[in-house]
Amino acid sequence: MEYLLKKEGEFEYIEEGSGPPLMLLHGLFGALSNWYSVLKTFREQYTVLIPILPIYRMVQIKPTLEDITDYIERFIEHKGLQGYATLGNSLGGHLAQMLALRRPENTRTMILTGSSGLFEAGMGSTFPRRGDYEYVRERVEFTFYSSETATPELVQEVYEIVNDRHLALRVIQLARGAQRMSMKSHLPDLKMPTCLIWGLNDTITPVRVAHEFHRNIPRSELYFIDHCGHAPMMEQPERFNRLLADFLSTHYLTACA
Repeated sequence: MEYLLKKEGEFEYIEEGSGPPLMLLHGLFGALSNWYSVLKTFREQYTVLIPILPIYRMVQIKPTLEDITDYIERFIEHKGLQGYATLGNSLGGHLAQMLALRRPENTRTMILTGSSGLFEAGMGSTFPRRGDYEYVRERVEFTFYSSETATPELVQEVYEIVNDRHLALRVIQLARGAQRMSMKSHLPDLKMPTCLIWGLNDTITPVRVAHEFHRNIPRSELYFIDHCGHAPMMEQPERFNRLLADFLSTHYLTACA
């Protein structure tokens, strides 16, 4: 799939389609490829925005959740967005929650999938084994229900990150910061319609985490996808996109009409 990566000031992002804004926030080891299916499907009806988060490329920004949320807020102001739907996976879901608490009047709807903020077991909290390709491959495969989803290209992307000492340290700082920053006490303040789409076989943010989000976010809906791990939009894209389309049509499109 071809896309145009725009560069404006401090921002790098993808913007495709037309209609109400749908902003996608990737996770700690996330890449643009994570969102291919969502972008292809939803650019027909929405303006899909994917900011490249300053985890690796913009090392002048501190690797903290607060600083990256500041960056997202500046991106929103740069684009002049008055209202939007936010979709976050893994660490991106954590950031979506923080953004929604800061800008509740602008976050019309929120979608979390495999989100951190309560509990997450991942590769980033300790220093990965640098130079050990098989270890990295095993940890990437651990993300998914089917190991086939961990393509050689995806494994290579993560391998290159953990073998750059500076980038690996940034990953560790962010992962530890996410583990320390529990969102539980803040979840009742998230009043916007929220969709939780979870892999039934997620080993990083297990099923119990999804149920806890559902119990504590007042206007939340919870959906599980079987034979699916931590990144449903990658592993079960058709099912994920159907659930997302139904939710957005009910809770977002009608409000924007």
